[in-house]
Amino acid sequence: MDHKMFCFQCQETAGCKGCTVSGVCGKKPEVAAMQDLLIYVTKGLSAITTALRIEGKDVSRDVNHQITMNLFTTITNANFDQEAIFHSIRKTLDTKNDLLMQLDNKSGLPEAAYWNGEEAEFDTKAALVGVLATEDEDIRSLRELITYGLKGLAAYMKHANALLQDDEEVDAFLQSALAKTLDDSLSLDDLIALTLETGKYGVSGMALLDKANTEAYGNPEITSVDLGVRQNPGILISGHDLRDLEMLLEQTAGTGVDVYTHSEMLPAHYYPAFKKYPHFAGNYGNAWWKQKEEFEAFNGPILMTTNCVVPPADSYKDRLWTTGATGFPGCGHIDGAYGETKDFSPIIEQAKHCASPTELETGTITGGFAHEQVFALAGPVVDAIKSGAIRKFVVMAGCDGRHKTREYYKEFAEKLPKDVVILTAGCAKYKYNKLDLGEICGIPRILDAGQCNDSYSLVLIALKLKEIFGLQDINDLPLCFNIAWYEQKAVIVLLALLYLGVKNIHLGPTLPAFLSPNVTSVLMDNFGIAGIGTVDEDLELFFGSEQ
Repeated sequence: MDHKMFCFQCQETAGCKGCTVSGVCGKKPEVAAMQDLLIYVTKGLSAITTALRIEGKDVSRDVNHQITMNLFTTITNANFDQEAIFHSIRKTLDTKNDLLMQLDNKSGLPEAAYWNGEEAEFDTKAALVGVLATEDEDIRSLRELITYGLKGLAAYMKHANALLQDDEEVDAFLQSALAKTLDDSLSLDDLIALTLETGKYGVSGMALLDKANTEAYGNPEITSVDLGVRQNPGILISGHDLRDLEMLLEQTAGTGVDVYTHSEMLPAHYYPAFKKYPHFAGNYGNAWWKQKEEFEAFNGPILMTTNCVVPPADSYKDRLWTTGATGFPGCGHIDGAYGETKDFSPIIEQAKHCASPTELETGTITGGFAHEQVFALAGPVVDAIKSGAIRKFVVMAGCDGRHKTREYYKEFAEKLPKDVVILTAGCAKYKYNKLDLGEICGIPRILDAGQCNDSYSLVLIALKLKEIFGLQDINDLPLCFNIAWYEQKAVIVLLALLYLGVKNIHLGPTLPAFLSPNVTSVLMDNFGIAGIGTVDEDLELFFGSEQ
């Protein structure tokens, strides 16, 4: 059947309104339809798990992980494999039916909890349960804002789960909130409150992942990362999953194959545990959206551990591998459950027969300014603020992307007053992290905390400065927020900041298409959320005309 598509979950959605023919990301309408259906049945499953908890019954860790993975699978640029999504739908229906039989009181459950269609019915059902199934624009806007925040939260939880860290309270909230997006009795005020509560659990989820990463690999430390290449064949690893990287490094040791990071995997170099691997070569390339030309030039296999996958060119499609929530038809996929050691030998064997990477650039880049490292520098930082050497910090975390409008962030960084320091996390940094902006009192003017989830570090740094200066309100700090967003992990970071009381966040390059005018007004009036203007206008807004 012909699939009608509507998707507006990412910043690059067509016309800043919604993709209706095919996804700007490369997602086909039939894949979008199955992702809609997967979300629907996952909401139904979540309604049942929530009801089971109300009855005092346990929900297994495996079920929690299944729900988390379902959400992660539908994140922008993660999974384009329709058959993999079919499999997730079928598995979810089986789990849902098993749990439904364990429930004593089935009253009040939504239709999604009962639906158990055969595969022949998937297309028809998907057409009825997509985003536009909610007719009221404002209710739809808030439901999608919550759902996208939960997708981002699920992504972070999955990485913590991979390191055998779980938080039942976060899982229970995630599932109850997901179920509530089907509840027609909830008012706009109810959904606004749920949005902020999603931010609260976003903080908890990022804290859990921070704990998982640092307990496993140590606290990130200031590190100089090589940008050049070596003579050995290599494997390029992209995405965010540090456990996948660890397994790959262990399995490539002594094979003559080097491992390079790409995009959001760059911050792995900051962790002490990974420095023991002499074949952990450096970082190759830039942000996700440049991968077609960069993956072509790498010559060896590429492992995508999470988003962002760009549909590959045929010339390197046989070298692109996926794992976890990612998938692309025709590309190799490495399976492996939580706690299991994945077998990366097919990738390693392929690498041995590939040429070494073509050099794109030389030099080094410095990062590793996560919370513990910055706390260690607290003295010089505080002195620099007190003396006026550092006038202000600007948080420029978030995502990069291919739109020309994102050149704004490079120009903004270049034109910043010389007494302003950038705090960053996520791939947004690739717009400016190779600029030479110098130092202030020995402190680099670009402090990279790490991946998008390491925005949590930036929050801890801000709270520490608030404590040191004896301030009552985080908004009284010499700190402003100019954040770039692209997909759903940026949404949970935003909601976490709102929950923590941060106001006057500027978000660009455009405000989300899924925010209705009325919901946008609520965010502007209550939290000071705003878009961006021109670079010069925003510099004056943030730093005054005397900059």
